[in-house]
Amino acid sequence: MTTTEIHSESKGFLTSALITVARVLVSVFVPIVAFGILWAGFIFLRDSNAPQGVIAVVAILWGVGGVAMLFWVSDWVVNRTPLHVAKKLQPFVFVGPALAILAWYLFLPTVRSLYLSFFDAQSNNFVGLQNYVFAFTDPKMLESFVNNLMWIVLGTGGAVGFGLLIALLADRVKLEKAFKSLIFMPMAISFVGAGVIWRFVYAYKPMGEDQIGLLNAVVTFFGIEPQAWFTMSGWNNVFLIIILVWLQTGYAMVIISAALKGVPSSIIEAGRIDGAGEIRIIRSIVIPYIASTLVTVSTTIIIISLKIFDIVFTMTNGNYGTEVIASMQYKQMFRFLHYGRGSAIAIVLVLAVIPVMWYNLRQFGKREGF
Repeated sequence: MTTTEIHSESKGFLTSALITVARVLVSVFVPIVAFGILWAGFIFLRDSNAPQGVIAVVAILWGVGGVAMLFWVSDWVVNRTPLHVAKKLQPFVFVGPALAILAWYLFLPTVRSLYLSFFDAQSNNFVGLQNYVFAFTDPKMLESFVNNLMWIVLGTGGAVGFGLLIALLADRVKLEKAFKSLIFMPMAISFVGAGVIWRFVYAYKPMGEDQIGLLNAVVTFFGIEPQAWFTMSGWNNVFLIIILVWLQTGYAMVIISAALKGVPSSIIEAGRIDGAGEIRIIRSIVIPYIASTLVTVSTTIIIISLKIFDIVFTMTNGNYGTEVIASMQYKQMFRFLHYGRGSAIAIVLVLAVIPVMWYNLRQFGKREGF
């Protein structure tokens, strides 16, 4: 090899190395600049005294443009990496923004709540497990655990049970779509809105006055004294749970009804030929066939029951023995301003939800063959 060829080869190698280094530097520099721009927009939205119209425009540009910029920058970086590396990074380009949002709004607040749960009311002094001792020994907290268990058993059982029953019956009527639409309609109402509606159902006036509550109007029509339903210890929780059942039955019905459509008619016909009645067919054929769907619907409503807050807060504010875990957490944080106890209760609620979510994902993985 001649001196000229060696010089040319060395020059080519040096050029290639410089290009690689430049790509690496640019790939590092561009995301940093993009993050800086997004951070500046966040600071502006948080601290600016600009007119509301300007802030609204910046918020839209920051939200939509920020996500677009993150995707463009990530895609640009990936396309400048070796092919085998790009294939491994590309999935994260698509899920990266969603993961970043989840981390910012869910993971980081959870970690901060865990940290604050070991401190006193004003987060100044470390108190160890004192807040968790309160969470598991305070009479009101024990009451909330019992009430949440009642919500899980009665709320989930009622919603799934009625959803299954209505789904089975609706498939046998001509006006199936209209009937299902009416049952599903409460799902469009927020929990707070449902609470306001049902306050008029349970409203109470003393004997002799006009009853504006639907339930007391019916009771007094039959000559029975009106009842203050919210003050009836034990039963008042059942009255509140009825609202959850009313809201979630439509959801359960729609999911279960879709599963029922997938039950092979040949199996049902075979059962009828063998002499099985309708109850036997439902118990021995239909329910086992849709068992995984029933589990999914049940675990979803269990999670809702564990986190229930809006209905209780709107209807009774946790009074008369109706406290739940979420209402206790809210009161400790925002009424008594005890951030340590509120954070500890929030962590307890997170720990209670995690096993249900894990089981749900595990069942989903089995169905998908993962």
